[in-house]
Amino acid sequence: MKVKELIQQLEMLSPKQYACSWDNVGLLLGRKDQEVKKVIVTLDVTEEVVRKAVEEKADFIVSHHPMIFSSLKQVNEDTVLGRKILTLIENKIACYAMHTNFDVMGGMAQLAEEKLQIENGEPLEVTVEEDGKLEGIGRVGDLKKEMTLKECALFVKEQFHVPSIALFGEEEKKIKRVAICPGSGKGMEIEALKKKADVLITGDIGHHNGIDALEEGLAILDAGHYGLEHMFMEFISNYLEEHCKELEVKVIDSKSPFHML
Repeated sequence: MKVKELIQQLEMLSPKQYACSWDNVGLLLGRKDQEVKKVIVTLDVTEEVVRKAVEEKADFIVSHHPMIFSSLKQVNEDTVLGRKILTLIENKIACYAMHTNFDVMGGMAQLAEEKLQIENGEPLEVTVEEDGKLEGIGRVGDLKKEMTLKECALFVKEQFHVPSIALFGEEEKKIKRVAICPGSGKGMEIEALKKKADVLITGDIGHHNGIDALEEGLAILDAGHYGLEHMFMEFISNYLEEHCKELEVKVIDSKSPFHML
């Protein structure tokens, strides 16, 4: 299979046009006519992931977060990004990112909705309206049964396999309507309040965002950026194994950049 054929398969799931305008998705590095036999799936293209991809003699990396995000003026060994780019080029490893297009379509929001068993779900922030159908970032809807905030946090820990969660709000607060935004949800408190959610489940919530949300009556469960998005790796690995049986697919977990003591 060639790189361009693999890209076609990935974009059948999450077309590039559904990505947010500020994002950088698609083939970030590599030749479209290159042959692919072994694919690495990861969340972040870290130096360790690049090193392991070289050791595995991989041809292609598909990540959730784009390795290259902003414009570059230099590519050399003086920066982490430069070293990664040079290593990938030298070893003929293509690099492809499916970020907010995967969040919107195919997709992170749908996986989160299923894990929380949300009923009457709808997009938290609408980014696409097509043929009368709305799609977007995150989901909002009702839990099957009312819970306390503490019970909801324990449910999220179990469903997403996260070791810890930061609670903004009283543990006994009653929760029925939930909003979830996997990844970074700073600023999504506004959307959650518009949709009359009792709690926002997300990552990367800051001190002041938490205070402001609480004063508006919105509880927050911060399960971490990695904590709610690591499901990308298993999902894409399974998708490729099902639709590209000729490829060898391996997950290399980039892991959370921090841990709680």
